[in-house]
Amino acid sequence: MTRSISAELLVLRKRTATWVLLGIWTFLGIFFAYVIPYALDPEDSPGGIDRFLPESLTGNLLSGFPFFGGVFALMLGVFALGSDYGWDTLKTLFTQRPGRLRVFASKLAAVGIALVPFVVALFIAGAIASHVVAQIEDASTTFPSAWLVLRSLAGGWLMLAVWGALGVLLGIVTRGTSLAIGVGILYALVIEGLLSTFADSVSVLEPLTNIFLRANGYSLAVSLGASVDTIGSNGPGSYTGPLVGSGQAVAVLVASLVAFAALAARVLRRRDVT
Repeated sequence: MTRSISAELLVLRKRTATWVLLGIWTFLGIFFAYVIPYALDPEDSPGGIDRFLPESLTGNLLSGFPFFGGVFALMLGVFALGSDYGWDTLKTLFTQRPGRLRVFASKLAAVGIALVPFVVALFIAGAIASHVVAQIEDASTTFPSAWLVLRSLAGGWLMLAVWGALGVLLGIVTRGTSLAIGVGILYALVIEGLLSTFADSVSVLEPLTNIFLRANGYSLAVSLGASVDTIGSNGPGSYTGPLVGSGQAVAVLVASLVAFAALAARVLRRRDVT
């Protein structure tokens, strides 16, 4: 199993799309969390100047994970399996290896491991950006506690992992990449985005939105320091719907991760490759 995971990690590492996604995600994460709001008017930004200082690092960065980060993780998950359909390499994999589920588990584990640099890279870039702002403003350079940073890294990874598992599922169901990415983004924007927006005015929608990935992702981000005002003014990724407790948020995200992975494994195991 270790060799299989190493082989899949090698594939992801050699794939140009992985590095492109990592680079764009890190750039946009800092661009929307620090550059744009600070350049416009830091005092009028939600949370004021304190939002950009090192002490608010975890909350400021996590605001972008439930949607912006989720889209990038979804694409990474789609490429992990959907591209094998496009290159017609699954037949070879299933012929040369012990079984479909082992191949699937290796690819899923590789995606989970590959998402770690997506989280760490953004936090490192955010730490640098917040330190620069603190130097410019002659403000405190005190960072959050190591325990909060560790929990935030784990929370950020969980948010990305759920979307990555959804991407793997869509890649298998659509047997490709383009349609899978389109369906995933459509789901994030239209279904979860619009229904969450109307949850305040249509009470029957609130119980449904409480199990959405964005609702639970933003709830987890808020529990780790993200500002409600910040996530409510985060452009296309803004969220003004209902929030749930941190315990429920973690439980729903973990359950969604397991459900997406189990459904993807079942479809891959029972359906013909071609």
